[in-house]
Parts: sequence; structure tokens; C-alpha cells
Amino acid sequence: MMGGGPAPHTMDFKGSGKRMLGQFRPERTTLYGMLAAVVGSVALSVAGPKILGDATDLVFAGIVGRQLPEGITKEQALEGLRAKGDSGIADMLSGTNFTPGQGIDFGAVGSVLLVALVIFLASGLLMLVATRLSNLTINRTVLRLREQVQTKLSRLPLSYFDRQKRGEVLSRATNDIDNIGQTLQQTMGQLINSLLTIIGVLVMMFWISPLLALVALVTVPLSAVVATRVGKRAQPQFVQQWKSTGKLNAHIEEMYTGHTLVKVFGRQEESAAAFREQNEELYQAGFKAQFISGSMQPLMMFISNLNYVLVAVVGGLRVASGTLSIGDVQAFIQYSRQFSMPLTQVASMANLVQSGVASAERIFELLDAEEQSPEPASPERPVASEGKVALEKVSFRYEPDKPLIEDLSLSVEPGQTVAIVGPTGAGKTTLVNLLMRFYEVSGGRILLDGADTARMSREELRSGIGMVLQDTWLFGGTIAENIAYGAPSEGAARSTSGKGGGGRRVGVTREQIEEAARAAHADHFVRALPDGYDTVIDDEGSGVSAGEKQLLTIARAFLSDPVILVLDEATSSVDTRTEVLIQKAMARLSHGRTSFVIAHRLSTIRDADVILVMENGSIVEQGSHETLLASGGAYARLYAAQFAQAVAEVD
Repeated sequence: MMGGGPAPHTMDFKGSGKRMLGQFRPERTTLYGMLAAVVGSVALSVAGPKILGDATDLVFAGIVGRQLPEGITKEQALEGLRAKGDSGIADMLSGTNFTPGQGIDFGAVGSVLLVALVIFLASGLLMLVATRLSNLTINRTVLRLREQVQTKLSRLPLSYFDRQKRGEVLSRATNDIDNIGQTLQQTMGQLINSLLTIIGVLVMMFWISPLLALVALVTVPLSAVVATRVGKRAQPQFVQQWKSTGKLNAHIEEMYTGHTLVKVFGRQEESAAAFREQNEELYQAGFKAQFISGSMQPLMMFISNLNYVLVAVVGGLRVASGTLSIGDVQAFIQYSRQFSMPLTQVASMANLVQSGVASAERIFELLDAEEQSPEPASPERPVASEGKVALEKVSFRYEPDKPLIEDLSLSVEPGQTVAIVGPTGAGKTTLVNLLMRFYEVSGGRILLDGADTARMSREELRSGIGMVLQDTWLFGGTIAENIAYGAPSEGAARSTSGKGGGGRRVGVTREQIEEAARAAHADHFVRALPDGYDTVIDDEGSGVSAGEKQLLTIARAFLSDPVILVLDEATSSVDTRTEVLIQKAMARLSHGRTSFVIAHRLSTIRDADVILVMENGSIVEQGSHETLLASGGAYARLYAAQFAQAVAEVD
């Protein structure tokens, strides 16, 4: 209910990692191209040290040959050294291809270095291509992941958002996806390159000297043990880090949204204390995660240096025995570094990978949340859009063991205005939510013009219903765009105004927008604003009062031209004079339309055709205003209590 992070059983690193990799399936072709470029780049870069080793051998052979007398063979020169008692030097030079009396062949050395230069340039160009393709693949994958989250949010039932904190949901849709994108950008290409480099270097090392290759591999099991131990300790901390991030964002969002009330009731200290507590929790989780995972790189560097020492010692002994040339040992030491560096890079990327997988788990938890019931394969459609509504033995409960509405039956004729009154928690808004299919009924059915709403598509059902809520909602944009948001969409098309959450609907004229504003009595205050209908407001509606925001949402309902009109305490934020004007406008709007009006101020629904009095999820009375007053029942008691309260306030 508090909408926290993933439960302990979601800490499935392997499963979440595989599922994350599955997101790349649509990019297979680009991935193959990237892999081909990486393989080519790694193959060329791995060949580089061997070629440079050949250049070293040419230089060394020239130095040695220049110091020996001309006209003798290599074998004769080595025999001469042994005859002088320099057998160790002779053994070492036996692995060198020199010619006595001949110095350094700079032409050959230059040719070898030119080949090395071309190879390194080609390797760099291929890596540039691979990086470009990697970025393209990652950005497309993250784009699709964002689209999946957005699509999922639109398919989630209202009950999901009732159980989750808004800041927590926003954190998953923003922070966690951003973290996944950054993790992939920083690790995917480098990880593939490191793994291929390890394979390529191993091949070259065994080719040069199987013995030295085995020596270099001695430290690999130690590296694997270190990486595994550190990774297992760091992963739970990364999960906790992103869980704490979601909780902190939820708290900040709540405190920012309700900052006025926080100040009014003097709760700044309590809010700040809660922030400090959750911020400290995030700090501790982040510090532990980074400290534990950060210890991997120095440990791997120590193992790498140990490997370097072993290779240098054994390689030196092999050169001294004449088994290997100096160039081969030089190349092998470079390969040893090339082998250790990717291992260290892979280990150091572990913290990024674990952080990304922890975010992926939270995203997948959202994507796996239970969706609203699927649309019927062959949806029903009303024969005619008249606005006739019938509830047949409808039952509903938020919790399985707590009944709210039981066996509720109601018939509303087209064009009737139905007022729903009753104490708080009686089920008034729930009844409207069931009509809109924000929630599904537990039993019975609701009919709209003879069609079962459960078998209609939600889009068609809601397209014929206009709704004005007590809580207003505006998006960042002009006032004209906010009113135009209620216009019937033409294929859900909108102009790209670039002003936030909406835009003017296609086919809606300024005259229609202004006519709707006049009908809702919003035209006067809109024209008094600096830019009139082109005045830009933010999503908080800054610059307009609460009552004016309500008038804009009512104008939006006018423009939607619905078959059924739902007003959930829609005039609660306007003054008495404006309320009377809106009631007259609503009377015009309601003419020929079925209207459901939820109201606490009973004076606003005297002219309703039918008044339903609800208590504990049941309709206890129904009838006209005069009939219910005359009966002296629940409605009469509510009316009398409200009238007495009004007199007391005047006194």
C-alpha cells in the first residue's frame, strides 16, 4: 500500500539480466553489425603487439649483428661466444635472427612500423563504427522501454495508482530508466570489447608461448573469486539504493505538492526530519553499494600486478634460455597487460551493471503489474447513443472481504438529471467510477443504451461521457489548449505545440473554444489575463485561482459535447454567484443529455429529475426534491442538518 521498492524475492540478478538483454531482440541486425566491427577492431588491436615485437626483434638483431665480425654465419658466431665462455649469451642470442656484420635494417623496421600504424588506425576506425552502432542500439532500446512503461501505465487500473505513491511511480518511469540507459551506455560496448579482447589475447599468448600463457592464467581463478564475492555483497545494496530513491522522490513530490498545507499547519520541521531520515537511508545504501563494489578495482589491480610480475620473471628466464626472443617477450608482456586490463574493466563495471539490473528489476516489476481486464474481442456497441443507463444488481468491493456496494439496481432514462447525495464514504464517487469502468464490477452489470459496458471498449464508452471532477487538472500550455483538450479527438491527433502535456485538437476553432468558455462563464476572467486565451499556465495552474481552474475544466466539458455528463462536486471551488451561473449553464448543457451530479450542497441539486440518497453502498431513497423532503427520511435529515449549519454560520 505504501508503494515501496521491489520485494526481497525480486532480487533475481540473473533473471532480470537475461530479461534486459531480451529487450535488444528488435536490434539484432544492428547488434550483428556492431559485433562484426568489434571483432575486427579487437583482432587488429591484438595483432599490433606481435607486429611491434617483430620490430623490436629487427632492432635488437641489428644491434647484435653490428657488433659481430662480418663474413661469418650466425652458428659460427654463437660457437665463438661459447668458446669464449659466454654460453649464457650464446643461448640468449640463439633465439634472435641476426646476421653478423649487418646493422639495423631501418627499411624493414619502417615497413613493420607502417603496417602497425595502419592496423591501429583501422582498429580505431572499426571501434568508432562499433561505438556508433552501440549508441544507436542502446538509445532505441531505451526508447522502446520508455514506450513500454508509458503504455503499461495507460493499461494499469485505477486501483494500482491508489496503492502506489505518485513519486514512486514517477521515479521508476524517470530515474530508473535513465539509470538503465546510462548503465548500458557505459558498459555494453566496453564489456563486449573486453570479453573479445580477453579471447583474442589468450589465442595470441598460447601461440607465442603456451607456458607463459598458463602462467598468466594462474591468477584468473583468483580474479573470479574476488568478483563473485564482491558482487554478491554489493547487489542487495544497489537494490536498496534504488528503493530508497523511490521513497525519497515520493516524499519530495508529496511535500512539494502540498507545500501550502505543510506551512499552514507548521509541519516544516516534521517534513524536513522525514526528508533527512530518508535521505540518510539513501546515503547509507548508496555508500555501502559504492564502497563494496568500488573495492573490486583495487583488488583486481593488485592481482593484475601480480600477474605482470609472474610473466616478467618467467619470460626473462625463457629469453635467457634462448627459447623466446626479446620481441616475443615484449609482445607477451603487452598481451599480459591487455589480458589483465579487460578483466579489471569487467570487474570495475560490476557496480554499474548491478545498479542497472536493480533498476531493471523495478521497471520489470511495474511492467508485470496486473493490468485492467482486456478489451473484448468483439466489443458491443449501443444501437443508438441516447444516454439510457441501467444498473442491474451491481456489487462492488475494494477489498475482497469488505463489501461496499451490494445488489444495487437503478434505471436512468435518457435526458434525466440524476443527483447522488449521501454522507462521505457512502459510495457516490465509486458508483460513477463503475460507470466509467475505472473499476470493474464484482457482480451484476451496467448497461448503456442496452449494451453491457463490460463488453464495450473503454475508448468508446468514455468518449460519450464528459466528466468534471472536484480536483482540477491542467497541463502546461495556453488556456485555449487546455480548453481544447476536451474536444472530440480525430484519431487522437493533436497539433505539436510543444507546450507540455497537450495541444489544440485538430479541427477545433478558436470560436468553439471561446463559445465553450462563455457557456462556462470563464470568458470574462480569461480576457482579463495579459494574453487572454493565449496566456500560458503551468501544470499547477499558477496565475489562476482554484475557482477559475474549475471554470476551465467545466469549459472543457462543454466542448466535449458528451452524451452523458458526470459532475463530481464540480462547483465546490466557485463562489455562490458563479455557482448559480454555472447551474444555468449546466441546465443548458444537460438538456437532452443524461447527467449524474454528485453534490454535498443540496441546494445545487433541487432541480434534478431524480435524487438518489446513498448510505453504505445502497440507495436508501430516491425521488424528487419535494417528494424526499415530504417523506421526512434520510434526505430530509441531510437537508435539515445542512440548513441548520448554514443558519449557525450566519449567526
